[in-house]
Amino acid sequence: MQEKFWTKFLRPLIVIILFVGISGTLTGCSSDSSSTKTKTVKVGVVGTTDNPIWKQVNKNLKGQGIKIKLVSFSDGILANQALNNKELDMVAFQHYAFLHQEEKEKNYKFSVIGQTYLTPMNIFSDKIKSVKDIKKGDTISIPNNVTNAGRALTVLQQAGLIKLDAKAGEMPAIKDITENKLNLKIVQQDPAKIMNLLPDVTAGITNSNFVKAAGKDPINDAIYKESFSYSNKANKPWINVIAVRTSDKNNATYKKVVKTYHRKNVIKVYNTKFKHMYTPAFKAEK
Repeated sequence: MQEKFWTKFLRPLIVIILFVGISGTLTGCSSDSSSTKTKTVKVGVVGTTDNPIWKQVNKNLKGQGIKIKLVSFSDGILANQALNNKELDMVAFQHYAFLHQEEKEKNYKFSVIGQTYLTPMNIFSDKIKSVKDIKKGDTISIPNNVTNAGRALTVLQQAGLIKLDAKAGEMPAIKDITENKLNLKIVQQDPAKIMNLLPDVTAGITNSNFVKAAGKDPINDAIYKESFSYSNKANKPWINVIAVRTSDKNNATYKKVVKTYHRKNVIKVYNTKFKHMYTPAFKAEK
């Protein structure tokens, strides 16, 4: 009687319980396995300004098994150091000129795998309406860091106010001025403060993010606008880029990140979130 009860009722019940348990375990393993397929790519940036752009890139990457994790730094030098130390997978904050300077000074082996945008660096003033109004002995403020000072001097040369030694390359300094007919006083100051100092000088040049922060349009409110196209060779040093360690330049995952960055919907973010601040330096894909 007991054996019949075991055969008819208990044994089938135990089999069912074991089957359900094993199925649950397998299902759990499958879920964990799929989650491990997502690769996190750490991207070094400076500040949080570009977060809306990378949010869109993450949307573009959905379903491709790749997720961007932004790592914010207060200084680009530290971001490049972290990339070199393999604490990051890529960096996206600097233009060619800054990158080349870092490689030269620190012997980094980095490679550019994609271009992002150009930002305007124009001349602004609270006192005059045109560079033609600049007079002899006037004061012009420019950034006090090497790369942006070099670019500002290049803009002054484009505007016909000074001439620079061609041998100075991508990052000329004040000492490289070979002609200054108006005897302009070119003063280097904190780029974040230049717009607020305009009442005290004739004109100033600074980064477009500081222009925006001061409530002005980086293009429409300028008294002089530099030639602005990524196809213009003269602008190449100032194109922002995505860089990786040279050993990773052919990494398929990183190439996918660049491809999804180069989408039309990223340019739409430029136009809606960063009007007149960022101009794409790439040909958009669908």
